[in-house]
Amino acid sequence: MSRKVLNPASVFDAVAFGYSQGAVVAAARRVLVSGQAGVDTGVRTHSPGLQDQAEAALDNVERVLADAGCGLAQVVFLRLYVCDTVRDDLQGVVNVLRRRFPDNPPPASWVIVSGLAMPEWLVLIEAEAALD
Repeated sequence: MSRKVLNPASVFDAVAFGYSQGAVVAAARRVLVSGQAGVDTGVRTHSPGLQDQAEAALDNVERVLADAGCGLAQVVFLRLYVCDTVRDDLQGVVNVLRRRFPDNPPPASWVIVSGLAMPEWLVLIEAEAALD
C-alpha cells in the first residue's frame, strides 16, 4: 500500500493531537470498520473512563482489521464520535491516538454527539484501511 500523510505547515499541527491533516493513498482494496465501542465480546463496557474506552475501542478496530489481514499501520482514516459529557476530557483520547499511531498518524474527524447506542459508551471509533 502506498500511503503518504499530509501535514502542510499552512494548517495547524494535527499530529500533536494524534492524527494528520490528510493522506494520499494509491489505489488499493479498502477495509471499512464499523463504529467500535470499548466493549468485550459480551458487549460489556470495558471501563467507565473515556481513555480506557478509547483504548478498548481501538483494540476492537485492530481485531477487525486483523481479520482482513492488516493492522493499524494500514489505517487511512478515523472517525471518532465522543459524547459531549466528556468533551473536556479529550486529552485521554489524544494520548491513545499518539501511542497507537506514533508515526504518520492517519487523518481523523472528531464529532461531538449527545449520546451513543448505550448510555455508558463515551466514544465510538470508525476506521478505514487500505490493503496492499
